[in-house]
Amino acid sequence: MKTIGLIGGMSFESTAVYYRLINEMVRAELGGIASAEVLMHSVNFAEIVGYQKAGRWDLAEKRLADCALGLQAAGADCILICTNTMHLVADGIAARLEVPLLHIVDETAAAIKASGFRRPLVLATRYTMEHGFYTDRMRALGLDPRVPDAEDRTIVHDVIFEELCAGTVKETSREAYIAIIEKARLAGADCVILGCTEICLLLDADALPLPGFDSTTIHARAASAFALSAAPAMRVAI
Repeated sequence: MKTIGLIGGMSFESTAVYYRLINEMVRAELGGIASAEVLMHSVNFAEIVGYQKAGRWDLAEKRLADCALGLQAAGADCILICTNTMHLVADGIAARLEVPLLHIVDETAAAIKASGFRRPLVLATRYTMEHGFYTDRMRALGLDPRVPDAEDRTIVHDVIFEELCAGTVKETSREAYIAIIEKARLAGADCVILGCTEICLLLDADALPLPGFDSTTIHARAASAFALSAAPAMRVAI
């Protein structure tokens, strides 16, 4: 079994979900009391949010790259950044590694395409919805993503940071999200991406007005599949 390297803590609420899902998936495949080989570096989310608010993505990239390199040195055969937003700096981090970085956008896009959908609504932090790194990459992969309007983007973003990242789940917020999804369905979206790793705490991807794709579960599944694959871990020269 290969060793999975997780960069977590963004927030620790969703990182705990990653850890549980990966181990459940490995146990389901191998049976008994099997579990995954996992290394984790969990950061102080307040520090990362400070970089986000200041627009210092360069400092955020360096911080997470140092984490990734530490996990690689400790024996990780792949790296996951356990958050959608910080994939804004994923390419720069991947370029410094000798092991693969499993990209959450690529894995989510592949799952959507395999299910025959093309026009996903992206629910995520403001950074993910408004910076081109996410939607542009989805378009390059053959999808036609769309995001909520400005007022709804504020609702989605605020629920993530003010509630879900703090471990708070409110029925009123669930209803607000479902209303946003229904609006997108009427406007032509054919599926919805839970594009922040905390949204799975609020919404059941299988009980929405549109077919749902939970990026947390998809990313965790990619990690467990990699760990259990027979092929040797890829290491490339820098």
